Amino acid sequence: MSDPSDTFHMPRGQMGDQSLGAQRLMETMLHLKKTIEECLRQQASKHPQRELVLEEQGSSQAAQDQAALLSHLMCQVIGLLQSGAPGLPSPSLGSGGDVGAEQQVQSPRQLDQPLHQLSDSESAFGTHDLSTRGIATSTLFQASIRDYQSYLGDKFHKDKNTLGFINLGVSENKLCIDLMTKRLSQKDMNYIEESLLQYSDFRGQPFLREEVARFLTYYCKAPSQLDPENVVVLNGCCSVFSALITVLCDPGEAILTPTPFYGGLVFTSNLYANVELIHVHLDSEVTDGETPPFQLTVGRLEQALLEAQLKGKKVRGLLLINPQNPLGDIYSLDSLKEYLEFAKRYRLHVIIDEIYMLSVFDESTTFHSVLSIKSLPDPDRTHMLWGIGKDFGISGFRLGVLYTHNKEVASAMSAFGYVHSLCGLIQYKVCQLLQDRDWIDRVYLPTNRFRLKTAHRYVTNKLQALKIPFLKRGSGLYVWISLKKYLNPCTFEEELLLHHRFLDNKLILSHGKSYQCKEPGWFRLNFADRHLKLAMRRFCQVLEEQKLNEPEKLTEDALRE
Repeated sequence: MSDPSDTFHMPRGQMGDQSLGAQRLMETMLHLKKTIEECLRQQASKHPQRELVLEEQGSSQAAQDQAALLSHLMCQVIGLLQSGAPGLPSPSLGSGGDVGAEQQVQSPRQLDQPLHQLSDSESAFGTHDLSTRGIATSTLFQASIRDYQSYLGDKFHKDKNTLGFINLGVSENKLCIDLMTKRLSQKDMNYIEESLLQYSDFRGQPFLREEVARFLTYYCKAPSQLDPENVVVLNGCCSVFSALITVLCDPGEAILTPTPFYGGLVFTSNLYANVELIHVHLDSEVTDGETPPFQLTVGRLEQALLEAQLKGKKVRGLLLINPQNPLGDIYSLDSLKEYLEFAKRYRLHVIIDEIYMLSVFDESTTFHSVLSIKSLPDPDRTHMLWGIGKDFGISGFRLGVLYTHNKEVASAMSAFGYVHSLCGLIQYKVCQLLQDRDWIDRVYLPTNRFRLKTAHRYVTNKLQALKIPFLKRGSGLYVWISLKKYLNPCTFEEELLLHHRFLDNKLILSHGKSYQCKEPGWFRLNFADRHLKLAMRRFCQVLEEQKLNEPEKLTEDALRE
């Protein structure tokens, strides 16, 4: 996402976040209280006939303004509470550590960051220029991007900024930038013609869709040549997902998805479509000795579907990520078929995000694309997403792809190309890149897999030395780790405090609540970074400080009791 903010996170010792956060919450609550009292006072003093006259004269604008202000203030309070700023309570975090099933609008990889410290009351309480939806969207979005914005303004550089942030929270592959820079600088990439500078087919340039169809046919091992007419190209997979659920669902409808999962989909599901993602919570504990942790079963899907229907919710689809983010799991072919059969029984659309399909670095692991299945149970309701940002490490190109067997869906998606199409020059470069099969197979993919495997081994060896549990998987750019033993008590509040301690040491990790994980203490650590050694030193330093602070905390707790 773009991050339109210029506020940097500072250590709490310098900023006094606890007192500032509590003070801002108190100011907002008091302002809200006064506004409500004023509304009640005005309502009590109104005469029905006089009110009718005023309304006919168009004087109801004041009441509308007050309603908008109340809505905005409520969003401010909710945003402050959801931000998890130190010293503030969080209504969604119980002592039992369950996230709960209610929808939370959150950002992709950074959630619950301290809110903007505003300088005056007017900026704190905002204006009346936004709609209620605009206020809610802005408030929740701005409350979710603080860490990333801090990183953008204070990035680590080995020469220019050695004290800057190292970001192991955002899933970007920075290990092969040298290869990609060299390839994108070659002569065949530097081409401009008139058609590339003008509007084109809103599904994507025909030459790019043809190449994407050939590329997916080859790398997804499709049983037959894929149809370019079923390809839609937009500016990023989040755009594709947001557009797709808009054309598949009506506002207020729902889609099932197993948790933990990539939190950015929560925000994008609300942005246009207002579609709820119903959580199918998975457990980390293994009970039968055979089932792996966080295992998704059809039984869990059916249970979640039934519970949603009993609440009167209309479920329209199932969202899967394969390879999974943040777990790194890869669905077996048999499991994938079971999920598709389940969806067919209940006439559900299946959206499968395969954005990490070429980032499988364990030779013993086999990835099966949904496009490789010869006889899909319900092809018209099966839709696959892919993009170049993760597998090729060029997330800034912002290219996302939909492949659907349903031409009606592909046609409807074209409407979103009107506002989410991709620059013609970028489309040309991507086409040149994807058709260079020799370079991809002989140079890029082997090197990328080797570097991913090496970085993964380095990080997991450090985790093993620290006796930190983690899921050992061979795909993706990240590792899912448990820091429960560093939390006392093991709650989401403590998880968030540990998250902030990493920030204080200029290290960004993603914590489990931002992935809707129902158990506190889990974090996702991205290892596809070029500054891993320094990052892991900071990581170890924070955990060592956490252990040293434990006796002091126990003493404080005892004194309180």
